[in-house]
Amino acid sequence: MAWQDDDGSPWGNKQPPDLKEAIDKIKKAIPFKIPFGGNYGLIPVIVVVLLVLWLASGIYFVAPDEIGVVKRFGKAVRTTTPGPHYRAPTPVEMVLKPKVTQVQRIEIGFRTIGDRQLGKIKTVTDESLMLTKAENIVNLSFIVQYKIKDAAAYLFNLKDQEKTVKDAAEAAMRETAGESEIDDILTTGKFKVQQDTKAILQRILDQYNAGIHIVAVQLQDVHPPDEVMAAFKDVASAKEDKAKMVNEAHGYRNEILPKANGMASQIVNDAIAYKEAKIISAEGDASRFLQVLAQYKTAKEVTKKRLYIETMEEILPGIEKVIVSEKIGKNMLPHLSLGDRKINTK
Repeated sequence: MAWQDDDGSPWGNKQPPDLKEAIDKIKKAIPFKIPFGGNYGLIPVIVVVLLVLWLASGIYFVAPDEIGVVKRFGKAVRTTTPGPHYRAPTPVEMVLKPKVTQVQRIEIGFRTIGDRQLGKIKTVTDESLMLTKAENIVNLSFIVQYKIKDAAAYLFNLKDQEKTVKDAAEAAMRETAGESEIDDILTTGKFKVQQDTKAILQRILDQYNAGIHIVAVQLQDVHPPDEVMAAFKDVASAKEDKAKMVNEAHGYRNEILPKANGMASQIVNDAIAYKEAKIISAEGDASRFLQVLAQYKTAKEVTKKRLYIETMEEILPGIEKVIVSEKIGKNMLPHLSLGDRKINTK
């Protein structure tokens, strides 16, 4: 929409406000008298307007992810929470608004060129080469993530916050690497290296009263120097072969031992069963012998003959037998056709 009317005047058909009338209104609005006469009549008005604008410049807003740090003549005097606030206008007071919820990142041992997802990685060997406990050299790169926990301390106790965190993190990692074996750093000890470095770095920054909270220390790439990479690969391959053979031996042992234990248990159980059977059989035989002995003592001849007959039954199980007394047998033998029969003439 055009701000001018058809005749080209911004006031339309009305006359522009009279300057004298405007000055009179300003004079009435000011609670104290200011001389408006002479050639300097506009100066007080300008001064008042500038004063109002200067005082109004002290209004400021703090975003939800920020903390306001008000400094008076260069010294921090207070902090303010998110929302609208007022401070004395510049140059009396000024406000700094660092983002305290933002997680900041520092790369050590490498640099990402371009986008982090698609960019290239450039190794910084001056930062990445570190000495381990056994005086081996390892190529190690990592990142540090941190947030502001005390805005005033962060802004005024450190001159270059990012460089301070970077230098302290590199020193902490070198201390941790110097107390660790290279095999642990390359394999199973990575988590411990990260946690130890984080603790050392936090302690250093707290000693500086830096107002920084370390969120995480994450190893990105850990490998031996290129000059000895082939030797480390051979060692790693040999360790893998060793682990494979140990696992195979454990598997064979776990397969054989249950079978051997099962066979041993079966043999023991069979022996126990055989033992019990023999004991029971022996006890039965002894009991029968005692019973026979008792009968023998009562009727010796009858028992003797019965035992003899039972024995013959066991010895000659498949032969037809005729048993007669000795007296009768002498008279019957000439007349009986016994064939293959065996006669007992006892």
